[in-house]
Amino acid sequence: MAGNWKMYKTPADTIAFFEKFRPLTERSEHCEIVICPPFTNLAAAVDAVKGSRIRVGAQNIAWAREGAFTGEISGAMIVAAGATYTIVGHSERRQYFGETDETVLKRTQAALHSGITPIVCVGERLEERESGHTEAVLIRQFQNGIAGLTEAQFAKIAIAYEPVWAIGTGKTATPEIAADAHRAIRAQAREKFGPQAAEAIRILYGGSVKPDNTRVLMGQPEIDGVLVGGASLDPVSFASIVNF
Repeated sequence: MAGNWKMYKTPADTIAFFEKFRPLTERSEHCEIVICPPFTNLAAAVDAVKGSRIRVGAQNIAWAREGAFTGEISGAMIVAAGATYTIVGHSERRQYFGETDETVLKRTQAALHSGITPIVCVGERLEERESGHTEAVLIRQFQNGIAGLTEAQFAKIAIAYEPVWAIGTGKTATPEIAADAHRAIRAQAREKFGPQAAEAIRILYGGSVKPDNTRVLMGQPEIDGVLVGGASLDPVSFASIVNF
């Protein structure tokens, strides 16, 4: 159960969030909990979750170890801050900042090289869904952005299916639509990495996840978790999702 705070909250806000969130989830042992705040909040978040099962992740990672890459944050920097996860290829990165399937692969490999677990995002735009190209888009994104991993690397990632048309729009894929997409992704994993790897890979659903639709989404056998945006900003709301 992962929360993506996007460009919200200061370090002080982060501390206040966890003061409320931790008591609500201290007995939530049925899942892994990961929260991805902005880079400037990583240290505060890591400090605030000490002694708990909650893990902290970044929202992006540079593909280079270091160098003249203004505005980028390396794996070593993320590790030094105490984070153990990172989101890679979020639809907003693809839409607004020119992320491609090829850069997604490079960033994923950089995360793994640093010992960070990447949550690799895939998903189609509205026009692609309406024209019946959802599966083709997911296949392309998998082939170009994930299939370049080794079997050992693939075993260490998580995948998030994020239909772009459902990000921040209030629209949510029906459980059946989400499950179909997850099946298509898992079929690609089976074809490339074998049935055991396909069964083991965790595929999360992301796209306007809220407390009132989490249970029905998680009722789908193909859905292994959720990547939550706006609803993860409120401690009570996100705790309700975690404890669905």
